[in-house]
Amino acid sequence: MKVNIINAECDLGVDVDGASLGPKKLKETIKNNNTINNIIDVPCNCTNKDNEKNNLKKNYDRLIKYTTKLYKTILDSKDFTITIGGDHSIATASALASIKKEKNLGIIWIDAHADYNTFETTITGNLHGLPLATINGYNKELSLFHDEKYFDAKKTVIIGYRSEETNKQTELENLSKAGVTIFTTKDLQKEGIENTLKKAFIIASNNNSNKVHISYDLDFIDPIDAPGVSIPEKNGPSKEEALELAKEITKYINYVSSFDIVELNPINDIDNKTLNIAKTILNIILNKLSKEK
Repeated sequence: MKVNIINAECDLGVDVDGASLGPKKLKETIKNNNTINNIIDVPCNCTNKDNEKNNLKKNYDRLIKYTTKLYKTILDSKDFTITIGGDHSIATASALASIKKEKNLGIIWIDAHADYNTFETTITGNLHGLPLATINGYNKELSLFHDEKYFDAKKTVIIGYRSEETNKQTELENLSKAGVTIFTTKDLQKEGIENTLKKAFIIASNNNSNKVHISYDLDFIDPIDAPGVSIPEKNGPSKEEALELAKEITKYINYVSSFDIVELNPINDIDNKTLNIAKTILNIILNKLSKEK
């Protein structure tokens, strides 16, 4: 199976610089992989971002312009598409383009954060804290480019969530009302990666009746092993567990419609630790896809 790589070089969704540089770094490590049909760069001018503390719609106009362009680019990608971010706000484009192409999809969101805020509940105005809610049909202002159905919250699964202590209760209420399934880091450690992912696919694929978009945020991993992210959260899975999760995903590759890997921030990385993990995750997925017809 041939793969198109879309480099989403944007960090307008977060008031920390650096995630826009992640795609270029990863591009250099994987460009010679024979499975890749094409690598398409979607650049963004992320300079002079609005980081005003009291602005709860930071860089909205610039971000919606960028995600509209990214959405159209991904729609034009006919092969299996891997989108490399960039901050996690780019997933509004990647996931919604995927469901427009495949119609009936579930989603697995691998992330230390739920990203389930609305404009009414965000306390930072960082728009990378809103994409999963947007993908489920909230925050319509962030998906003006999309004219098809949204992802069903009942087929939405979060793996690795552990930032509940730093989030407002309202985000947790958003998740509860919507009916999103959450496997926290503690759940993952208790259940094991194999069992957790099996349960996640059963829910997201509606008992194997549809495919699944996967969005993998590198801040899922503990910052001791992966410091190169914009918003690290301590007490996360280890490098070994993160790679085990990627290997488990390959067991379900025929049910995967598309894949994101986001939030690599080279500015915050130490000795390329996070870059090397991201490269390994990508190669695990690419090597499995190379064996598929």
